[in-house]
Amino acid sequence: MPDALYERLAEHLDRAVAGVPMSPTLLKILAILYPGEEAEVALELTFFDNKTAQQWAEVIPDMADELPGILDRMAKRGTVYTEQRPGQERTYRLLPSIVGFTETPFWAGEDTETARALAPLWFKYYSEEFGGELGRGVPLVRVVPITDSLEDASEVLPFDAISERIKDGAFIAVAHCPCRQISRYVGEGCEHTLENCLHFGGMARYIVEQGMGRRISKEETLRILKEATEEGLVHVCDNIEGALGTICNCCSCCCAFLRSKNIAGYDCISRSNYVARVDGESCTACAVCEERCPVGAVTVGDTAAVDEAVCIGCGVCTPTCGGEGAITLSVREEVVPPPEVSEFLGARLKT
Repeated sequence: MPDALYERLAEHLDRAVAGVPMSPTLLKILAILYPGEEAEVALELTFFDNKTAQQWAEVIPDMADELPGILDRMAKRGTVYTEQRPGQERTYRLLPSIVGFTETPFWAGEDTETARALAPLWFKYYSEEFGGELGRGVPLVRVVPITDSLEDASEVLPFDAISERIKDGAFIAVAHCPCRQISRYVGEGCEHTLENCLHFGGMARYIVEQGMGRRISKEETLRILKEATEEGLVHVCDNIEGALGTICNCCSCCCAFLRSKNIAGYDCISRSNYVARVDGESCTACAVCEERCPVGAVTVGDTAAVDEAVCIGCGVCTPTCGGEGAITLSVREEVVPPPEVSEFLGARLKT
């Protein structure tokens, strides 16, 4: 019975914008995240309907009395999203895999039994079917370029003016990077900073309310992004026009998206509309750009050379250039804006 329950739950969760393809490893993950009756409740919840506990009790009448407590436990565990807007009752809905239950057990940065149990399972699952899910239809995330590395500052495209959107943000939270923690637990981690997973709006409030992260100012947000740039981390955000829910600062050694791209060849991260280009006369062949490139797009002989087909336009190669700006970002000839919400959902949702 338990296996059948979790197989049904896996099929249900796989219908989300970010699904979870069936796998024996996945079933072990779900058994940890959705113990007992929480799995049964999850089967009745949806990803888009925000309902009060009483409204969900009408859907699950057999569990009406205990349902409020179950929903609150699931919210604390990180499998259910909850919010309470001013003057309204608290509502609940199911969280998808990303942004959702793949990350929630790790956001607080605490060394827990749950985190240690999940880490090797998620690490294994990333190398199985999950990499293909990350890019199915259209990638979930896109690269945000380091815009101060542009050859011409006037070339900042509207959807890449992230700093302006941050300044307009009302509520921002920072949590710890799940991918780097997972890698550390399995003995394959790096020394990059952990607390730089940025969230905005409703998800930020949820993270702070559930003790998974802390609220930060706009100034601290910009400082975190600056320090991530100095570390050589890639900024990625939601691959939807106008949306800014999350900014991750990713390393190629641990990030589920970059590892799936580099190791398994999945097209699971949309490149920016910029490309790194080299001024051969200024290049000193210091090779720092080659070392910092997260996708192996730069090689150095007498001078640096960029494979434009491989380059994701992150700009990580530019801040430490030894040739006084010999490598910079330029806008690609063909600019492809992020998809609109309807286009994104149409490509991602399974029928």
